[in-house]
Amino acid sequence: MKTRLLFCLLLLPLLASPLLGADRLENYTNKTVLVFTPHPDDDTFAVGGTLALLAKNKNRVFIVIYTNDNKGSYDQDMTSERLARIRKTEEEASCAVLGIPKENLIWLGHDDGELEYVPPKILCGQVTKIIRQYRPDALLSVDPGEWHERWHKTDHRMAAFNTIDAVRAAEFHLYYPEHLLVDKLQPYIVPNLYFFYTTTNEANYFVNIDPTFDLKLAAIGKQVSQFEPAVTKYRPDWEPKELEALKDSYRKDHQRKDGHYVEAYRYATGFNQE
Repeated sequence: MKTRLLFCLLLLPLLASPLLGADRLENYTNKTVLVFTPHPDDDTFAVGGTLALLAKNKNRVFIVIYTNDNKGSYDQDMTSERLARIRKTEEEASCAVLGIPKENLIWLGHDDGELEYVPPKILCGQVTKIIRQYRPDALLSVDPGEWHERWHKTDHRMAAFNTIDAVRAAEFHLYYPEHLLVDKLQPYIVPNLYFFYTTTNEANYFVNIDPTFDLKLAAIGKQVSQFEPAVTKYRPDWEPKELEALKDSYRKDHQRKDGHYVEAYRYATGFNQE
């Protein structure tokens, strides 16, 4: 344990340096990438351009969705059951645009806004098992913060902390030993971690999404129920002018770096074991 801690600390000065050549995430080919998202929209909004690049380059992309997002509506005629079905359909449509089939979506099915009430050992075990099963070359998730706990709204906070806890647990066979004894899943060390929704001062890795930016906009457009007026009174589709206005706002306000549309991450190769 202390040896690995020393190794991680020695790596820290390197983490701010961008990866080179084929090792860069956006240059992956025929690799496995696991994405953990709190809700069935955060993946598209945060990293949709990167996901489209990965899919285009023939990588195996699997998206694990913590919640069914069944609460976020002001429409008093809406029910949780109906909203969950809508959000699932929208997520599948968004991912199809990005090149990710619905068979690659893994739904944990927890209620929206209630992730913190799931028993921690069960929640961590669910994600640990997925990591050991899929053995990703890279894992993308909400940034839990490098040196301190940072505030996120509840599901984001819990998804961030639970995912990194599962990354740790997946390495050591004595965490959830039934995975090895019953399911024959070997421990696994995740080699590359890319955290999204990171703060500006901690972002150290940027993916140029110019080639897939329009795909990201199209995928965002599938998330009708996440935007007004459908949040207040649900409707299944956009008025064309409103959809174009949404896309124009993203074209104007989306993060850029050196004149290119980018998605920002905090890249790391290990977790803090202090």
